[in-house]
Parts: sequence; structure tokens; C-alpha cells
Amino acid sequence: MTDIVPTVGLLGWFDVHERDLPWREPGISGWQILMSEIMLQQTPVARVMPVWLDWVQRWPVPSAMAASSVGEVVRAWGKLGYPRRAMRLHECATVLAAEHGDTVPTDVDTLLSLPGIGDYTARAVACFAYRQPVPVVDTNVRRVIARAVHGRAEPGSPSKRDLADAQALLPADPGAATRFSAALMELGALVCTARSPRCADCPLQRTCRWVARGKPAHDGPAKRVQKFAGTDRQVRGLLMDVLRDSNSPVSRDRLDSVWLTDVAQRDRALDSLLTDGLIELRTDGRYCLAGEGD
Repeated sequence: MTDIVPTVGLLGWFDVHERDLPWREPGISGWQILMSEIMLQQTPVARVMPVWLDWVQRWPVPSAMAASSVGEVVRAWGKLGYPRRAMRLHECATVLAAEHGDTVPTDVDTLLSLPGIGDYTARAVACFAYRQPVPVVDTNVRRVIARAVHGRAEPGSPSKRDLADAQALLPADPGAATRFSAALMELGALVCTARSPRCADCPLQRTCRWVARGKPAHDGPAKRVQKFAGTDRQVRGLLMDVLRDSNSPVSRDRLDSVWLTDVAQRDRALDSLLTDGLIELRTDGRYCLAGEGD
């Protein structure tokens, strides 16, 4: 498939258009790249960057984060969304400090054994931190492969085939393979976007099967737009905002006041935060972030 996604053309494009991102700078540790990968899941780069820069100063190694409470980490997570990622990262830091000499493992299998580390994150860290020639597949990569290789507008549901497709594209040279993976991801993020792809600027335009087919529309069911307003996720976020912004435990009435539209929904959201371990109910009836009870 290298005739469809030519290595030289893609890498040449990446040499010119690679974004200047702080986690791509020389000397960045595996731990710091792991933090960036966790933060970047479902969160735009612009929102992640200032938080990541603060975290690498505050928690330069896993043991530094492990020494902090879960609540401190969740508070520092701010408004990146999906705060369970912060909680799992704290758990991961604790394991790294206790069982891995305060360093992030280099191989995919060991990375997968860590709390909160899934297949994408394990491969991304192995590839970008340790230059392992393993395929890295995110939504952007799946979309580029769907269009350039298979001639489809959208990739459809994730499957084991995604990794095999990405593996088949990797250059034989390990050094080129890791940069190729980053370039493929960058192309999907900047040019081969889900909406309004800029095909005229794409280094794969001449070989892209989707372009050759006349850029047919997605032939499956239309994607449902995931709403946020009025969802349990929004209510959870509002409750977390109150707790993050307070330097002391808060009373139930302060939490109740953030969402009066649907009392049952608010109670459900609060219960889910307790169940997830993100917040705690103290013996005095007040609420706080996890680990900040006393």
C-alpha cells in the first residue's frame, strides 16, 4: 500500500507542516508524553497545551504525582473534561513509582498492563517516546486510511483491521516508521479532516482512492452529533466545578443549586461521581474531591 500512501511524499509534507507542539521537543520523557496522550483523548490541542505545560513542572516524574492526592490531580485537571482520566493517571503514576522505577515502560505489552492505559495510548507512548516501530491508530489515522486506501469517506466502526492496515503502511526503517506514524496522524488532524477536507493541499491527492472515486459521500447511517447541553456529563461537570473551585468541603445545598432543571438527574450525576471515586462524602455531610476529606 506504500504506492497509495508514499512514505517520501508524506514525510516531506510533515517536514514542512509539522506543528510545533511542546511534547514533540527533544528531551521529553516517556512520562511527559504519556500525560500528553491521556490529555489529548477527546480534547483539542489548544486546551491541553497550557495544562500539560503546568503538569510537567508540577509532576515531572510519576512519584511526584503519586505523592499528591487524587483530589489535587483532579483539581489541576480543570476543564479538560472526562476527569476519570485524571484519576486513572494518578493510579498509573502510583504503579509506575512503586513497580517500574519511576519510569514509563518501553514496550506495548507492559504499557497495556498499567491502569488506564488502552491500546492506542500504549502504542502511542511506545512509538513517540521510545521510537518503537509500532502502528498507532487514532480517529485521524483511521479516516486517512479509509479515504486514501479504501476509497471510503468515513472509516466506520473500529476493528482489528485498522491496526493491520496501519502496519502495512509503515516503512521498514524503524526511525522512518515512527515519524511516518506521526505524519499520518498530523495529516488527518490538519488536512484530511472529517468535515471540509483540504484535498488540494494533501500530499496523497494523486494516489488517494477516495479522490479517484470522485469523493463519494459516506454510504452508511449519518453520524449522530453528540450533544452536551442537558446531559448527565454536563451536570457532572457543574458539580465538579463547585468542588474544584472550593478550598474546603462544600455542603449539599451548594451542589444542589447548580442544577435545578431536573433534580433526579442532578442526584444521579452526584451519585455517579461518588461511585467513580472522584468525590467523597464526609462524615459531617459535606462533599470534597477524592483524597481531600480531612
